[in-house]
Amino acid sequence: MLSPFPDDALIGPELAPQDLQARRDALFRETVAETLQRIALGAVWSLQPKRLDRLPALARLSIAHLLDPDDALPDLIKMPGAGELVGIADDLSVATLAEAYAKGLFPHAHFGPTKWLSPPERCVLFFDDYHISKRVRRLMRQGAYTVTFDRDFEGVIKACAGKREGHWHLTWITPRIMRAYAALYDAGLVHSFEVWNADGALAGGGYGVAIGRVFFTESQFSRTDNTSKLGFSVLNWHLARWGYALNDGKWATPTILDMGFRMVPRERFLRLLAENVGEGGRPGRWTVEAGSEAIADWHPGSPGTDKAA
Repeated sequence: MLSPFPDDALIGPELAPQDLQARRDALFRETVAETLQRIALGAVWSLQPKRLDRLPALARLSIAHLLDPDDALPDLIKMPGAGELVGIADDLSVATLAEAYAKGLFPHAHFGPTKWLSPPERCVLFFDDYHISKRVRRLMRQGAYTVTFDRDFEGVIKACAGKREGHWHLTWITPRIMRAYAALYDAGLVHSFEVWNADGALAGGGYGVAIGRVFFTESQFSRTDNTSKLGFSVLNWHLARWGYALNDGKWATPTILDMGFRMVPRERFLRLLAENVGEGGRPGRWTVEAGSEAIADWHPGSPGTDKAA
């Protein structure tokens, strides 16, 4: 089995295909109890008053899809007044998911049919706006953690789907979603970042989709305070250095707003995609070019500073 420790000298060769598949089969699953809990929590989430207006749209889309199954992706240009829920996603193949992200769509479902979503507003980061808190900078300077890219995607996505200590956790990262994003990872369109502690244990991380010069953050987790923020800062430094135009966070949260993400209307987001998904980016597996200690002094957008070089 592949050692999780980030030092290449200790890792050894890549897992053989059959060993990798066996690891995915072991991780990309949930117990009956976990499935029932996800469905129950998903039902409670869906029936909250602020989300009830989605139910009629879901019913219409589901009935229409049942009567006339059509895997064609929704065209948001022709749906200017559409809400967040825009279609039913039966096909989660690599080609379809890549096309969907390029068109501003992403799959989502706590239970029931997988849906295509596209929020009327997107929470995005332009890298000159990125903010690293003093607390995270201090943690980065301590050098207690090592960040890697694309070293343990399977461990990262499983951790993102897992419970948060002391909290109810409703995940949309089902075994089907894990397998779909693993196929995207194999195709070089999904990338993970891992944060390792001194003992070689996975302390935090996250993953996302890269299409052209746009990165779409999917999920993050921390097993130790602020470790995902540390890794996310290393990731965004690299994205800026590599010429990416933006990082899409989908929905606004206090955490990413504090980091400099901002809301943009769907129309502007679609224009940004049209300008940036067709070229550039970083093909192949990613490797870290600078550690967190060096990146701790990154001040994006400040006059006279080296933004990400």
